[in-house]
Amino acid sequence: RFQIQRGKTDPTGYKSLGDCFRTIFQREGFLGFYKGIFPPILAETPKRAVKFFTFEQYKKLLGYGSLPPGLGFAVAGLGSGLTEAVVVNPFEVVKVTLQTNRTTFTEQPSSFVQARQIIKTDGLGFQGLNKGLTATLGRHGVFNMVYFGFYFNVKNILPVNKDPNLEFLRKFGIGLVSGTIASIINIPFDVAKSRIQGPQPVPGEIKYRTCFKTMATVYKEEG
Repeated sequence: RFQIQRGKTDPTGYKSLGDCFRTIFQREGFLGFYKGIFPPILAETPKRAVKFFTFEQYKKLLGYGSLPPGLGFAVAGLGSGLTEAVVVNPFEVVKVTLQTNRTTFTEQPSSFVQARQIIKTDGLGFQGLNKGLTATLGRHGVFNMVYFGFYFNVKNILPVNKDPNLEFLRKFGIGLVSGTIASIINIPFDVAKSRIQGPQPVPGEIKYRTCFKTMATVYKEEG
């Protein structure tokens, strides 16, 4: 929700992350924090399956080429992220639409009703259920490229511990750092995706249309 607001001039904006939590709780109740949760749950199993299956397949394909292993992990991660994005983007469109609905949880339409409404109004294309696909491709592609590239390269550099507890901490630490770095790098794509898929500032006018133009607009207006 915090990503969708349009700077300090947005009349429905939040002053801070804490203010965002307080306002949602006061206006929409505790369940307001769980708006749009069903689409991610539906997408989670196919998303993970696609993510890791395609990563292994791309890794095998790249293994036949001349890429060094370190770079191969990153490129395989990029490929898996792009493939994953195609699967999850329709779920993201429904999720963001539900999350930007300022009514209470019980008053908003179900995920299936919202999906049917989007298809009926705007279709299945880039203005409908696949709106913001380029930004989603960027978000997942960049995240997986950085995550898998960093994780496997660092994991192969740091020595394995014979102590199972220390080995768990080693892998956990590498995964934590990998995910943090990947999130920092891919967040501009995530903001662009939310702006494109969320409500436009002026009804009937499309301000956030494409991924990189949206990034440029956000940078110009909000820094």
